[in-house]
Amino acid sequence: MKKIKVLSTLEKCGVVAVVRGNTKEMGVKISQACIKGNIGAIEVTYTNKFANDIIRELDEMYGQCEDVVIGAGTVLDPETARLAILSGAKYVVSPSFNEETARLCNRYMVPYIPGVMTINEIVTAHESGVDVVKIFPGSAFGPGYIGAIKGPLPHASTMVTGGVNLDNIDTWAKAGVDLVGIGGELNKLGEVDKFEEITDICNQYVEKFKEARGN
Repeated sequence: MKKIKVLSTLEKCGVVAVVRGNTKEMGVKISQACIKGNIGAIEVTYTNKFANDIIRELDEMYGQCEDVVIGAGTVLDPETARLAILSGAKYVVSPSFNEETARLCNRYMVPYIPGVMTINEIVTAHESGVDVVKIFPGSAFGPGYIGAIKGPLPHASTMVTGGVNLDNIDTWAKAGVDLVGIGGELNKLGEVDKFEEITDICNQYVEKFKEARGN
């Protein structure tokens, strides 16, 4: 999948499910429940030691689905990014910016979404070829910070993770954020095998986000 197509699919999805879990089976099941709930952007984090296997299995299941993109999260270095890409990850997400990771992802035309906090960090990321930055943790700033960023950097594409919930997702969307990442409650429900609830909640997130964006 070409980089521009991945970015387009992510923007169309709007909501990214951050999947953790402690086992391969749990990671796959949570992801499947999210996709069933119309969240086609899955971020499998490397806090799960089976992340490579989960990404590979999901890529085999959904690799031909145009509305589904499987990515890797909590990627701290270029070595992990390369493993993720070889396993089938179509985009890479980090909690912080790493220039070597940005360079590697650009080499393979894979979108890199690093966590940032300041205007300076955003500009540095852009200069390294980053297309989307992750405001993280969102709870430390609030939706008003998106407008503050868009003032000097109106071209900046942003994703917010941390602090997004059903009560405020519409506020984040109206503030101008391009993507939101959710995961805490989804992973907790997965731990107690409440996969139908995950699907239902995902549908609610997608509906509220799209409605707030006027889609």
